[in-house]
Amino acid sequence: MLNGHYPFLILSAALLLSVPPARTQSSTSQLSPSPNATPSAAGAQSSASALAPSRTLLAQGKYNDALAALHDLEEKNPGVAGLSHEFGVAYYKKTDYLNAIAYLKKAREENPDDGEAIQLLGISFYLAGRPAEAIAPLEKVQTWFPSANVDASYILGICYIQTKDYPHARGAFAKMFGVSSDSAASYLFTARMLLRQDFGPVAEEYAQKAVSLDPRLPLAHFLLGELDLYHSKVPEAADEFQKELQLNPGYAPAYYKLADAYSRIQKFDEAEKLLQRSIWLDSTSTGPYILMGKVLAKKGETELAVRTLQRALAMDPNNPVPHHLLGQAYRDLGKSEDAERELRVAAQLEERQSAKP
Repeated sequence: MLNGHYPFLILSAALLLSVPPARTQSSTSQLSPSPNATPSAAGAQSSASALAPSRTLLAQGKYNDALAALHDLEEKNPGVAGLSHEFGVAYYKKTDYLNAIAYLKKAREENPDDGEAIQLLGISFYLAGRPAEAIAPLEKVQTWFPSANVDASYILGICYIQTKDYPHARGAFAKMFGVSSDSAASYLFTARMLLRQDFGPVAEEYAQKAVSLDPRLPLAHFLLGELDLYHSKVPEAADEFQKELQLNPGYAPAYYKLADAYSRIQKFDEAEKLLQRSIWLDSTSTGPYILMGKVLAKKGETELAVRTLQRALAMDPNNPVPHHLLGQAYRDLGKSEDAERELRVAAQLEERQSAKP
């Protein structure tokens, strides 16, 4: 699947970031408003003091304790200003998006100018699987609030995609990257995002549009080549990758993908040369090493294939593919124990990956 090649892990990673440190009061004198404070200032200070313990717990990642403190405060002093907001933020951080939605809606009603609550409400709708409802609040507030830990403009663009409003998605991504919504770049950015969301046919349409607007736009031909390769249109994919290399000769992934295309039609010598160029340009990517090991094994250069696959495993020991290929290479060399070990590890890693949600 295309989505397998482009893991969309950005949200789960972003949500693990810590929340901004809460302000705490260090002395009892600070807990009481100054005698000269105005009523509004005194109320704000009192509210901040009351909410300080839960904010501290939230900053420490103790979400259940923070919520317990908020519920205790609600029971003792339900009139504290901003209480619904704090509940909404706490449930959002806990990834309990349905409860977050309920409290953030209330916070928005209490204060229509609460931009943070409005933004978190939109993101909570999205993360709860309700992208259509996320659009309105995200359209209203596109400033990035740190407590969201994700870029709301990005989420808004994804919501447009999921509701098949592609022109507005293009506008959102164009704004993100600071380009015109009618530019070739905006079509290319949107095509890439469409591909990540498994909207392959529309991604191809947008990539073609990008090329029509600017035939020399870097990475547009590369994206078309990837789409062709996914659909097993190998000659067409090879042609697109060659066009990319004419425009972008220092782009290592284009050599790798062209080698992949050649390996599928058994042009192993050409594939090997291209993979070597890819590795020269970027020795940090495991893909070319894995494919090189496979190509060398097909050419009968098994010992060299083993060394190449071992290099790939040194870079990524939890990848089942090089373990599997290495097991096959050991089997070809008559090293049955080594072969069984690698094949067993590959099976265990594949099973572990399949078990992940």
